[in-house]
Order: sequence, then C-alpha cells, then structure tokens
Amino acid sequence: MANEMEALVLDTRKPQTFAAGHIPNSINIGIDGGFAPWVGALIPDIKQNILLVTDNGREEEVIKRMARVGYDRVLGYLEGGFEAWTAAGKDSDSVESITTAEFAQRLAADPAAVVLDVRKVGEYTAERMTTSINLPLDDLNARFNELPSGNPVYIHCAGGYRSMIFSSILKSRGVHNIVDIQGGFGAIKNQEGITVTDYVCPNSGVATNPPAPEAAAEAAPATAGSSDEPFLKRLLNRLTR
Repeated sequence: MANEMEALVLDTRKPQTFAAGHIPNSINIGIDGGFAPWVGALIPDIKQNILLVTDNGREEEVIKRMARVGYDRVLGYLEGGFEAWTAAGKDSDSVESITTAEFAQRLAADPAAVVLDVRKVGEYTAERMTTSINLPLDDLNARFNELPSGNPVYIHCAGGYRSMIFSSILKSRGVHNIVDIQGGFGAIKNQEGITVTDYVCPNSGVATNPPAPEAAAEAAPATAGSSDEPFLKRLLNRLTR
C-alpha cells in the first residue's frame, strides 16, 4: 500500500525500539521527543501521504498531533504495530546502535573513523569530539550530498533522539553503513578513552563549566515560539525557497 499510494512510513516509537527492528525504508520521529517541529522540518510537503507505525494504543494521539500542525494526509496506521508486521513474516530492518564503551574500543582500533555530529552548529561549537564532523539534522535534506564517506559512519547527537531520526533517513535513502551511538554526546563526553574539547560558552566565547543538560537540545530543530503552527510555517518557508 505504501508504494501504491507513494506514502511515507513514519514510525513514532522510541529511538532504541526503532533501532532494534522496523519496516524497511520507514522514518523514525519519536512521539515522545520534539515530534511536531521535526515533522515540519523534515517532511516539508504537508500533502505527503503518510502511513503510521506507533506504539499500541497511541495511534489516535499521533494522528491528532499531526493534524494539529497541518498534516492531515494520514492514510492509516499499522494495526497491531510492528509486532503484527513481524508476526506476519514480513521483512524488517534495523540500525546498529552501540554503547559509548564499545565506541571507545572501536575508536582505539581505528582512530581515523568517521564520526558525524548531527547537533546544531551552536552545540557543536560549544563542545565536541575533536575528530567529529558537524552536519546538523536540520540541514540534512539540503546538504545530503555532503554526507562524508566512511565504513561505517558513526552518528551521534546530544542524547540519541536526533541521531536515530538522521540514521533512519539515511537508511531510507540506501545508506546502510552507519552506526548510532547510544546516549549521544552526553554519554560520549563522560566516556574514558574519547577526547572532547573544552566547553566554550556560545555567548561569551569563554571556556567555562557547561550548562546542565536540557531536553530542549533534543526537542526542536530551531528556536520555537509558543505555538507549533507558526514555527512550522517558518520552517516550511525556509525549506521551500
């Protein structure tokens, strides 16, 4: 049905649940993160046909939240969720996702490994792995051709939400040599054996103690106002210029 209707399969389960198993070519944007802003940033066509894979019992919640910001072309959802898909013997895919301890071991064996940091530029500038490359999730559609080559490419964000969105988009476009880093930079900077830069305050440019982690770092693609709808309109205008 997805192919016949040119529908995008949107999986709204938690990132690590998606990593363990999902429908091939589906995109993960978790309902429990910055869901509406990221849908608006990464699915610029509000007329896009969409099929949903959700946690059981949350189907109507997802449909309502999408309709609230203008996405009303939801064709339906997978009854019984991903479990019903696998029970029917359908093909599935997964994302390799490793702990920071495993990541440190791999870096020790291959110091030239390609590491992609998909956080915002400001987050990256403030504090980062010394060997990482920055390609923000916000810019993936516009800068897809700048994706670095590597076998594999290790991907992280701040806490794991954005990196799984990024990874799911790459896999849907045929890029499979990727590895997600669980816990993101929040876990990486506390992992022995991984070198990171000193924290620099984005406003003053002075090295200082980093601020307490905030959920907002993973929640939204840009500074949002009090409502999702005007924010998404600004995003859509920018992405469709």
